[in-house]
Amino acid sequence: MTDPAFADCPDRRGTGSEKWDRWPGDILPVWVADMDFRTDPAVLEALHRRVDHGVFGYTADPPGFAPSLAGHLERRFGWVIDPGHVIGITGVVSGLAVAARLLAAADDEIISFTPVYPPFLTLPGRAGRRLVRVPLASDGHGWTIDHDALAAAVSLRTRLVWLCHPHNPTGTVFGAADLVAIADLAERHGLTVVSDEIWSDLLLDDDAGGPVHVPFASLDHPAARRAVTLVAPSKTWNIAGLCCAAAIVPHAAWRHGWRAASGGLLPMVNPLGYAAAEAAWNHGEPWRRRLVHLLRDHRRRVVEAVAGIPGLSCIPPQATYLAWIDCRGSGVADPQAACEAAGLGTSDGREFGAPGFVRLNMACPTERLEEALHRLRRAFTPEKQA
Repeated sequence: MTDPAFADCPDRRGTGSEKWDRWPGDILPVWVADMDFRTDPAVLEALHRRVDHGVFGYTADPPGFAPSLAGHLERRFGWVIDPGHVIGITGVVSGLAVAARLLAAADDEIISFTPVYPPFLTLPGRAGRRLVRVPLASDGHGWTIDHDALAAAVSLRTRLVWLCHPHNPTGTVFGAADLVAIADLAERHGLTVVSDEIWSDLLLDDDAGGPVHVPFASLDHPAARRAVTLVAPSKTWNIAGLCCAAAIVPHAAWRHGWRAASGGLLPMVNPLGYAAAEAAWNHGEPWRRRLVHLLRDHRRRVVEAVAGIPGLSCIPPQATYLAWIDCRGSGVADPQAACEAAGLGTSDGREFGAPGFVRLNMACPTERLEEALHRLRRAFTPEKQA
């Protein structure tokens, strides 16, 4: 039986929703990484209280923001941080952009593992830095880092390693051995790791003996102690539109230079974003657990459905609410176009550096997900069999 908190979702068409207003007509959107669920009531209550205050002026990090994050990270991962290292930012993407400008010079290189969330591929060039892609390896059962390829990719111009951890789009949770190997390489070459850990609260099996999240900067390693970590409550509590995230920056000089590195292009975080983030980190754990329970069931449904479609495969994600579907064996030249023709709005793998894949967002009511899977079958099954 579906949890009632995740069954009744508001109609988002015509609201300016990036997700729902992308396509006209009857295309069901399962692309961009936001959920169709209302956020946690504890978050809504905090927002109502902040609105009742009635004043929404320029707002710096409020006194409860960094301690709320610190408490959350210690409870979830046993990671103790200095709240003084926390900087409020408008999003993880803006954090990556600032880090590129602050920690690398023009024409320096930034390493990223592919496939990956599209801003990892576009932001280095926009900052005048060079992107170096290191493909992840897959044996059909999991995605892994090719450490030989990573070592070969490092040059005298390399300055940063961008880590998406847990990984979007594959849903991989990198273990301690992989993280230590990255840290060893970073230490040998004087590199800084910037770790996007926005999905760390959505591990699907960590309470059932499955992989657990190890924050990169929590390692007992010199490279970890200088790493920059980017986190946000936005994916887990569905509050991305409130534009509030955090950078955990260990070096005082980097913190002092952070705003200048933005070039005056990034605004301050808005007060509603701060209120929602604090509420999520302080009071959102019960709701988060209920969400993960639902997502585990949705993962099962997606993996079973994909296994029944000739030519498609999907390695079950260990984290996120995203299914990374390999369509290369289907014989369909353009999987994204096939999905759209069947009334399904997925994310195109080409945007992640992986033609032949699509990404499906399973964070929607169960009935809606079943309709999405019906349309996925229709996209890759001859009409007479659909």
